[in-house]
Amino acid sequence: MKRIVLFVLTNLAVVVVLGIVANLLGVNRYLTANGLNLGALLGFALIMGFGGAIISLLMSKPIAKWSAGVRIIDGNGSADEAWIVETVRRFADKAGIGMPEVGIFEGAPNAFATGAFKNSALVAVSTGLLQGMTREEVEAVIGHEVAHIANGDMVTMTLIQGVMNTFVVFLSRVIGYAVDSFLRRGSNSDSGPGIGYMITTIVLDIVLGFLAAIIVAWFSRQREFRADAGAAQLMGRKQPMINALARLGGMTPAELPKSMAAMGIAGGIGKLFSTHPPIEERIAALQNPQA
Repeated sequence: MKRIVLFVLTNLAVVVVLGIVANLLGVNRYLTANGLNLGALLGFALIMGFGGAIISLLMSKPIAKWSAGVRIIDGNGSADEAWIVETVRRFADKAGIGMPEVGIFEGAPNAFATGAFKNSALVAVSTGLLQGMTREEVEAVIGHEVAHIANGDMVTMTLIQGVMNTFVVFLSRVIGYAVDSFLRRGSNSDSGPGIGYMITTIVLDIVLGFLAAIIVAWFSRQREFRADAGAAQLMGRKQPMINALARLGGMTPAELPKSMAAMGIAGGIGKLFSTHPPIEERIAALQNPQA
């Protein structure tokens, strides 16, 4: 579960920090002497919302390497490492993308793909996955991660997150303005937004941000079905992916850094915030693609 949850939390932190800085520096130009300028606020929300998402996207690969302790391999090490790199290369060529970086990290069974661009991504697998699955099953997992890259899932999730951020920033400030106006009714408000506005917007940035994360997680779950099907297509048959999912269902997967959740092979704690569908639903979707 490694890619979108860390991405979401990183993104949320960026947006909150940008909001605090904007308040402190007084750059909220949508607040005028005549009240709230909704057009200016919408422009501000778009810049803030997509800015946070894009910054998180650009940071995704280095954060993943650091947070998971990924060791990059080039195929010149052990025979297993050479096989992993060659498998990634074969799938990348078949999917029509550039060769990703390949890495291994210590931990329980899991894998992830991340990166802002299709032709400079990262695919990493855990030692637990390599030890607990057959080569064919590991191959299917790698195919799943390459399919995420080929499908442009990180960029897609960034756009969705940007839209969600825009609504969060816009609504929190509209509500913050209303709360502040109510608290300061009858007093001179020409001095600009008060403490009620600042506190309300910061709190709502966080609260609404978590609600937005539920929507982003739902979209992430739909991308998982597509990546499973992509792995089956890359391998030329779906049984290895079904076997890998069934095997994974009997394991305890690694808890991976949140920004990479949606691009991992397993994960999600709590149904609403889960970035992955239940294993049995994924297997059923592969077995009955028309259902």
